[in-house]
Amino acid sequence: MDENIAYVLIHSPLVGPLTWQLVQHEMQQRGLKAIVPELIDHPDSTRPFWGQHAGSIARSLTRIPQNQGIVWVAHSGAGPLLPILRASIEHSVVAYVFVDAGIPRDGLSRLDLMRLQDRAWADQFHQALLRGERFPTWDEDDLREVVPDDTLRRKMLAEVRPRSLEFFTEPIPVFTGWPDAPCAYIKFSEPYDWDFNQAKQAGWRVRHVNTGHFHMLVDPPAVTDMIVEAVRDSGHQEPR
Repeated sequence: MDENIAYVLIHSPLVGPLTWQLVQHEMQQRGLKAIVPELIDHPDSTRPFWGQHAGSIARSLTRIPQNQGIVWVAHSGAGPLLPILRASIEHSVVAYVFVDAGIPRDGLSRLDLMRLQDRAWADQFHQALLRGERFPTWDEDDLREVVPDDTLRRKMLAEVRPRSLEFFTEPIPVFTGWPDAPCAYIKFSEPYDWDFNQAKQAGWRVRHVNTGHFHMLVDPPAVTDMIVEAVRDSGHQEPR
């Protein structure tokens, strides 16, 4: 089964591809096909961020044969993008795996989804964006505990992409009939309790490990195990 699958590991639009590169390497060491495409957008574009991201992913996946099934794996802010990313390609989808990630709802913005998770925090965050602040603005001290390796933490910080109000308030579409394949949810951190509970209520395969939001940079073999096991246990059908 695994030789007919390509794992497509999607990083949050707030950070960069490094998020998944250690897991990609681990998967390749195990003989699994895994790619980490980059979400690309340009400040002078008139297209929505999600449209630019879908286009960049579609271009990245042209190298995957049409007869190979896709496993979409999203971290954090990449979760709400999965339906639109899926709609941009013609490959069959084996499964969706959300890793400490937001679950999409049609027409809701990232800020709307944050309000479902924690309304008070989201309202404060909205006010900060209205004042012209951007997010994230992490520094080394903010991430030292979550990403203890100094080199990895600095590389990750170099890829951070602070976003302003328009990024967080654009509505993101979800196509009718999504999800069109089995879903699984892996939770690392408390801010994603709401999404984790939604996944459980929907009957998805779920797994909870009490750790940091960027655990894939701390223990890539364990995260790889969780992803592969979630796909195998999610009731998917092998692509034909």
